[in-house]
Amino acid sequence: MKLESIRVPIKNRLLADYWSPNTAIHEFFEYEYNDKSFEKRAQYLDEHARDQKELTAIIRQFMEPLGISKKANEHLQQLEQGAVAVVGGQQAGILTGPLYSVHKAISVITLAKEQSVKLQRPVVPVFWIAGEDHDLEEINHTYTVHGADIKKRAYSERSRRKTMASVTSINKESMTQLLNTIVKDIGETEFTEILIKQLVDTLNKSETFTDFFARLMNQLFEDEGLLMIDAADFKFRRSESENFTHIIRNNEEIARVVTEKEAQLASAGYGKPILATDEAANLFFVEDGERHLLERKNQLFVNLAANIKMSREELFEIANKHPEQLSNNVVTRPLMQEMTLPVLAFVGGPGELAYWATLKDAFSVLGLQMPIFAPRLHITIVTRHVEQLLREHHLHVADVWDGKALQLKEQFIAEVQDTEVKRQIQTMQQMLLEKYDELRSYLEEQHLPLDKILGKNKENHLKQFEYLQQKVEQTVLNKHETTIRKFMTLHNELYPNEGLQERTYNPYQYFNEFGPMLITEMLKQNYNIGNHHYILYL
Repeated sequence: MKLESIRVPIKNRLLADYWSPNTAIHEFFEYEYNDKSFEKRAQYLDEHARDQKELTAIIRQFMEPLGISKKANEHLQQLEQGAVAVVGGQQAGILTGPLYSVHKAISVITLAKEQSVKLQRPVVPVFWIAGEDHDLEEINHTYTVHGADIKKRAYSERSRRKTMASVTSINKESMTQLLNTIVKDIGETEFTEILIKQLVDTLNKSETFTDFFARLMNQLFEDEGLLMIDAADFKFRRSESENFTHIIRNNEEIARVVTEKEAQLASAGYGKPILATDEAANLFFVEDGERHLLERKNQLFVNLAANIKMSREELFEIANKHPEQLSNNVVTRPLMQEMTLPVLAFVGGPGELAYWATLKDAFSVLGLQMPIFAPRLHITIVTRHVEQLLREHHLHVADVWDGKALQLKEQFIAEVQDTEVKRQIQTMQQMLLEKYDELRSYLEEQHLPLDKILGKNKENHLKQFEYLQQKVEQTVLNKHETTIRKFMTLHNELYPNEGLQERTYNPYQYFNEFGPMLITEMLKQNYNIGNHHYILYL
């Protein structure tokens, strides 16, 4: 395994500016990303320290069914004794979701280790599972690459209700069928048997999407002691009662400052990532596991589509007695994290960076301070086969991102086409067209009105020439299919769906090739969060 760090142009302007000094984006964040900021943030947390025994007990109880490793237990003890945390999170996707879920966890672990050394104090890694999210269509599928083809593979069960991932039961038969299809796509290796056994065993112990996700993540990162908590965990929600009350009490002001900040963000040229409004309550009401987004209208909190109307007093009562019936959105989730966890830094992707840029004043409204935002690591995995193809065609990964593999494919196709066949077909077609012109002139001289029939007849013949040309071209392509597939393999492995690999494929395709120790080996590499991209050669 070899790690290469490369600098490539960052297409996301906000992220590019975040890594650049003296850009407008920095005024939207409390801290710039540097060692001095970590020292200041740690000092702030010390000055605002709170008892973390209840928090630790909740995380421990959530993780006990998953299995608490020796390292995780050590981190729990440190958290209980006042350790600060590096926090990151993601939705509960199929087979951990896209690779960036794993990259986030690696980022959290790496940064926690780094800051533990630099600050000379315990810093624990915490993964916040967004089990309250209800967009199941976003998490119920994954992609595989088999040969040169990308295949979307989806869990077959569908629900019309917007139930949260943490309460949505898995149909184990349907999920097993999906796992078998995925394994068939990625092919059999020496690791496949043990991999499918592990997945099926884990599935059989799982009840919901979040459960399955959490168990897999715990298996992957147990040696690193990654702590996990589900945002929708009942006991966690119960502990947030006072925090929800705080959010409700300041609801109008939160909405106002976020809307204003987003307008400033747009004026600075960064767009409107949230589309905030002054009427947004930035909370969901949960009913029978289904989430309904609230807004404020005529002094009420409402969701008209779900026929939900409640007064502020009624919402306060829910926060006090049944906080599990409330759920956060993109605005209030970071606020809730700050109120519940000792967040030294939050690890997120480019999308999260954008909406966090609207929240600085919202933290202030609640008497909080925005933590350090740490952009996650970007990693592309290169298999041995792909590395061989890169060498064969004298390409680098960045060349494939720039479309050069597809350019070479088109160039190759142009070179192998039989130009003589094409010339002969064009000659035949031209001779036929000339004969049609002669026939049309003759028919006109004879006053025979057959223009429509003649035109249709000519059109049919031209279609046959076109069909013949396509068949010749396809036969030539079939003859050179092996070479053409190499170019498509490069493109689809490294730039699938015209985007980075980490946004499409799940990690199990690479476990199947490298083995179950892939995560362990990945974590042995020397990463550094910054404005670069890592290429990991297996």
